[in-house]
Amino acid sequence: MIAILPSLFFGLVLSLSQQAATPFYRIQVVDAESGRGVPMIELRLVDNSTYYTDSQGVVAFFEPGLMDTELFFHVAGHGYEHAADFFGYRGARLTPTAGGAGTLEVDRINIAERIYRITGAGIYRDTRLLGEPAPIARPYINGLVAGQDSALAIPHNGKLYWFWGDTNRVSYPLGNFKVSGATSDLPGNGGLDPAVGIDLTYWVNADGFSREMAPLAGSGVVWLGGLQTAPDANGNPRMFAHFTRLLGLGSPVEQGMVLWNEATETFEKVSTIPLDNPLHGYGSAPFKHIDQGTEYIYFCNPYPSLRVAAKLALIDRPDQYQGYTPLVAGTRFAGSATQLDRDGQGKLVWAWKADTPPLTPAQQRTLVSAGLMNRGESPFRIKDYDTDKQIVEHFGTVAWNAYRNKWIMVFGQSYGGTSFLGEIYIAESAQVEGPWTRARKIITHDDYSFYNVAQRSFFDQQGGRVIYIEGTYTRTFSGAEVPTPRYNYNQIMYRLDLANPRLFLP
Repeated sequence: MIAILPSLFFGLVLSLSQQAATPFYRIQVVDAESGRGVPMIELRLVDNSTYYTDSQGVVAFFEPGLMDTELFFHVAGHGYEHAADFFGYRGARLTPTAGGAGTLEVDRINIAERIYRITGAGIYRDTRLLGEPAPIARPYINGLVAGQDSALAIPHNGKLYWFWGDTNRVSYPLGNFKVSGATSDLPGNGGLDPAVGIDLTYWVNADGFSREMAPLAGSGVVWLGGLQTAPDANGNPRMFAHFTRLLGLGSPVEQGMVLWNEATETFEKVSTIPLDNPLHGYGSAPFKHIDQGTEYIYFCNPYPSLRVAAKLALIDRPDQYQGYTPLVAGTRFAGSATQLDRDGQGKLVWAWKADTPPLTPAQQRTLVSAGLMNRGESPFRIKDYDTDKQIVEHFGTVAWNAYRNKWIMVFGQSYGGTSFLGEIYIAESAQVEGPWTRARKIITHDDYSFYNVAQRSFFDQQGGRVIYIEGTYTRTFSGAEVPTPRYNYNQIMYRLDLANPRLFLP
C-alpha cells in the first residue's frame, strides 16, 4: 500500500494540473499598430489585484468568485497607453469565462517596440498555463536565474556569447556576483529569429544555478566591460574583457584584463591596470573599424571616443590607447587646471591622441561651466530633437548602419528626463567622431530605470532597417516604490524600424 502512494500522488497532481488549465480566461494585450502582443502591460482590477502580460502579451486569468462577472481592468505599461473613457480611466470591461478569450489594444507611445524579456523566471508563464506553445526551450526558468544585470554579448566561434553582472538566484537573495554566462545559436545557424526570442544555454553549477564565469581571487564582486575579440600572436581570435573588482558599489579595489580560456570556459586574469588609469576597455558593445589602414577597437561612453589597435598584445597597454580629445597630448583631465589643446588661432584641437583619455560627458560639462570651452566647440553635444534641451548622456553603443548609411548611437539619459536612467535615445552621424548633435527619444519609462542599453548589431535585419536594442529594467535607481514582478532586474528586448516616419532625423 505504501509503495503505490507516490504514483497515486503523482496521478492526483497531474489530474489537478490538467483541471487547473481549463478555468483560465485568456487576455492578450496587443499593439494597435503591429497587432503583436505586448509584454509587461499591467492589468489591474478595481480591488487592485494586479497581473502582468508575459512575453506573448498574455495573461492567464482565473479568480474564484469573479469568473462570469463583468470586471473593469485598468491598463497601463511603460511606453504604451489604452484609450481613456469619459471619466479618464484607461482600461476596459471584460467578462472572464473559463476557456474564453479577450483582446485589449494599446497605442504605442514609444517609437521602439517592446517584444520580449530575455532573462529571468516566467518569461512565457501565462502562455504555457493556457497550454499554448512558447518559442523558447525554457519558458519558465533557465539557469535558476531570477534576475540579471547589464548584458554583454559577442559572436565568437560560431555562437553568440552572453555575459551578465550580478545575478539573483531563486533560492536565496544573494546570488552570483562574479559574472554569469550563456551561449545561443546565431540566427540562420540554428538560432531563433531575433524577433521571436533568444534560446540561452547557461553555464551552471551542479545545483543548476548559473555559475561564476570570472572566478577571480579576492573578495567582492566582479564586473566586466569592453567585451571583444582580438588576434593573438598566431592570428587566432581571443575573447577578452576589462574587469573591475569591487567591495561595494563605487568602491573598486582592482581592475585589469581577463582572457577567455576555451578549455575551462571561464575568464582568467592576465594583467592589472592602476585604478586611476582611465585608458582601458569599457562599455557593453565595443566595435571594430578600420581607420587609415589600421583596424581599431572603439569603446563607447556613449560616444566612440577611445580606441586601441585590434591586437591582443596591446589591449592591456594603457599607453597604446588613443582618446579623441581636446586635451594636450599626454595630459589628463584636471578640473579647472585641465590643459586644452588650441592652435594658433585659438581653435580647440580635437584629434586621436595616444596615451590621452577622452573627456567623459561630465568632465566636458565641468569645463564648459568653468568657461574653459564652449559646448559648440565639441563634436559631442547632443540635444533632444523635440525639446532642444541638452541631454545628460548615460552609457550606450555605436554601430555602423547600412540602411541609414551612417553611424547609429543608442544611449540612455542619465538625469533630467521624465525618469531617472529610463529614457532612451537614438542619434546618427556620418563620421564616427561626429559631430553628434541631435537625438530622438525612442523608449520612455514611467518612474523606472532601463540602463546600459545596447544595440545588438549582429541581429540587424533588412539591411539594417530593423535593429534590436536591449537593456536592464530595474527599480534600483528609480523612484518606483514597487518592483515589477518577474520583469524587475532583467533584460528586455526592443525592436526598432529605422524607416518609421516618427524617427526621421534631418
